[in-house]
Parts: sequence; structure tokens; C-alpha cells
Amino acid sequence: MKMLRPFLIAAVLLLVWEAGTRLGEVPFYMLPPPSRVAVALVENAALLLANAGITLAEILLGMTLGTVLGCLSGLTLAYFAAARRLLLPVLIVSQAIPVFALAPILVLWLGFGLASKIVMAALVIYFPIASAFYDGLRRTERGWLELARTMSASPAAILFQIRLPAALPAFASGLRVAAAVAPIGAVIGEWVGASAGLGYLMTLAMGRAQTDLAFAALFVLALLGLALFYAVDAGLRRLIPWQRESAALSD
Repeated sequence: MKMLRPFLIAAVLLLVWEAGTRLGEVPFYMLPPPSRVAVALVENAALLLANAGITLAEILLGMTLGTVLGCLSGLTLAYFAAARRLLLPVLIVSQAIPVFALAPILVLWLGFGLASKIVMAALVIYFPIASAFYDGLRRTERGWLELARTMSASPAAILFQIRLPAALPAFASGLRVAAAVAPIGAVIGEWVGASAGLGYLMTLAMGRAQTDLAFAALFVLALLGLALFYAVDAGLRRLIPWQRESAALSD
């Protein structure tokens, strides 16, 4: 029953949407009913899939770049006090800059291709990864570290056998957030300037008053986001099995 509940809720919402647009005589170019969106989804399946593949590539490459940079930044902040004094305020201030403001600059610098969208997605997820990983590293149980030093463990052994495993749950939380917001960066970049992708297709469809196609592209983008989030979540549950056991015990 729990598995069916989300589908039932979605079905009810779609029925309300369909009835509201038809009984309220809402113009289809403003809010198309789900039936018209479904027709646009079927009729433009090849076009949607082609653009979805481009957007997915941007998201995955952006997530990879953002994760690598975030992890390196977290390690640097955790191990070097000078870096904390210099970089931590910069990281915090950088979050005050709206992402929309950076998109035109990146497109100007990197062009209309994949590069600007990849960097945009990486920027969106960089801070959640860096802050979560840094927080996990600095919250390592002090008793474990003191015991390792007492046993003359090398710095590398302390890092790989104690601090990194201890930081994995925090890193996992940051990565889940990153998976949820990564599509935002790619789509914003496509809205500002692109020649392909779901964001580009939505902009093109709205310019031609094809609102049903825009909603179909939005639906495909939502599916991509959900699939990415659950894939990352499943991978993290395998990587950190003890976190799942703790959650089960707390339930």
C-alpha cells in the first residue's frame, strides 16, 4: 500500500488539474491539461529523449566535477588552518551571489556548448558537497584519533581508515542534496544560452506558445531528477550500510 500511495496521490492531482483546466475554461496556451501534455509527450518522444540525453550528460559531468572539487576543498579546509582562514569566508560569501547572475557570464566565457552548463551544475552542487564533507571530517570522534596516534598510526592511515569513513555519512547527506539540485544548474545554463537540452527546448516551446511541449519537457526533467536522486541514494546505502542500520534502529 505504501508503494501505491504516491501514485494514487499523483493520479488525484492530475484529475483535479484536468478537471480544473476544462471546467474553468483555462486557455490551453496558459495551462494545458495533463491529457494534452501526454499527447505532446508521445508525439515528441524522440525530440524529448535527444534533448534529455544532453541535459543528463551535463548534469552527470557537472556532478562529477563539483563532487571532486568539493571533496578536495573539504580536505584542504580540514587539514590546513591557513586555508580555512582564507577560503572559508570566500565560500560563504559566494553563496550570496545568485546563480542566475553567473549563468550569462559563464555562457560568455565558455560558449553555448556543454562546458558552460557543466560548470554551472558544478557550481550549484559544489558548496553542499564541500561544506558537508568538511563538517564530517572535523567532527570525527576525538577518541578514535587519539587512539590511532597512541598506536603510532601514520597520517595517511588516520585519514583513510578513520576520518574518511567517519565523514561518509555527512558526505552522503551533501551528495543527496547535490543530486537533487544538480539539474537546476544545467537547466539555468540552457535557459540563458544553449542549442540543445531540455531547458533549451522549454524556452523554444514557450516562445512558440507550445505550452504543452514545455510541460512535457518539464515532466521529463522531473523524471531525470527523481531517477538521479534515487540512484545516488541507492548507491550511498550500499556504500554506507551502517547508516541504514542506524536509521532502521531509530525507527
